[in-house]
Amino acid sequence: MAEQRVRWGILATGGMAATFAADLVDLPDAEVVAVASRSEASARAFADRFGVARAYGDWASLAADEEVDVVYVATPHAAHRAAAGLCLEAGRNVLCEKPFTLNVREAEELVALARARGSFLMEAMWMYCHPLVRRLAALVADGAVGEVRSVQADFGLAGPFPAAHRLRDPAQGGGALLDLGVYPVSFAHLLLGEPADVVARAVLSEEGVDLQTGAVLSYESGALASVHCSIVGATPNAASVTGSAGRIDVPDGFFFPERFVLHRAGRDPEEFAADPADGPRASLRHEAREVMRALRAGEKESPLVPLDSTLAVMRTLDAVRDRIGVRYPGESDGRAGEGVGEGPGDGPGEGAALLTPA
Repeated sequence: MAEQRVRWGILATGGMAATFAADLVDLPDAEVVAVASRSEASARAFADRFGVARAYGDWASLAADEEVDVVYVATPHAAHRAAAGLCLEAGRNVLCEKPFTLNVREAEELVALARARGSFLMEAMWMYCHPLVRRLAALVADGAVGEVRSVQADFGLAGPFPAAHRLRDPAQGGGALLDLGVYPVSFAHLLLGEPADVVARAVLSEEGVDLQTGAVLSYESGALASVHCSIVGATPNAASVTGSAGRIDVPDGFFFPERFVLHRAGRDPEEFAADPADGPRASLRHEAREVMRALRAGEKESPLVPLDSTLAVMRTLDAVRDRIGVRYPGESDGRAGEGVGEGPGDGPGEGAALLTPA
């Protein structure tokens, strides 16, 4: 593989799949060789659009294609476990969109399967692969702001989304938390690791998914992280990390930033800017490069997006859902929150009197 282009298969044909395929076009060492959908017509239309040689009307054919080095799973997240699992069972390497799965149980199953098969597996947390986010994390790790005291991050869309939209559909893992909240939670995890305790509140829709959710994550170090997500209001989509010696502000689009500012007492603010080549057009290119680098190096997971971190984030998302009382079809009551701050008053639906249907 080190001497040839990496051959990609794309499973699904929606917006994320199209964006990813467009980004791969600009990478000379990448080639999309196959696409799959549950609809042969959809797969063929996608293949024609992006010049892909093979179009499959079922997932299993793509999973069995031995000329595919790695599959990008871009289905709605309720199908991630099934789609990624099918590919791993067939011996394919997998890059799976975020949120990795609906819950940590499904995530653990995929990780165990990849490790048993000796296949590469990575969550498509492109934020972790962005050079400016990596620079921010390195500055924090090097003590630029001192000991981290707090992290804040939010991600909200204006909506409104109709009841029939997937973001309102429990069967598709709808709600703000899994679609948008995964970014603030992952940002906090990047800087502070896994929380010791989780407190959360939400506004739920009539369908039972969260329209907006706020959570406070607490850590053994004494640090706190405040995260918020919404599908009923456009938030600044900003983030900050405050320490004993300074603060870093990411003013807009923290998950794919153009700049951030380091503030330290007695010094002028320092602005760090992204390379102009890392604009929106390059949104998924960095994670694709990281996957290909890892495959050529023979690695089974990426050090930038390690599987243990993915599992930790899923545990936190489960804990938040446990606190706000959101369940998806087929989930058991004992699924969420295990091992994450299970103190008195932190059980399923705690604080339900504060929940207001839309």
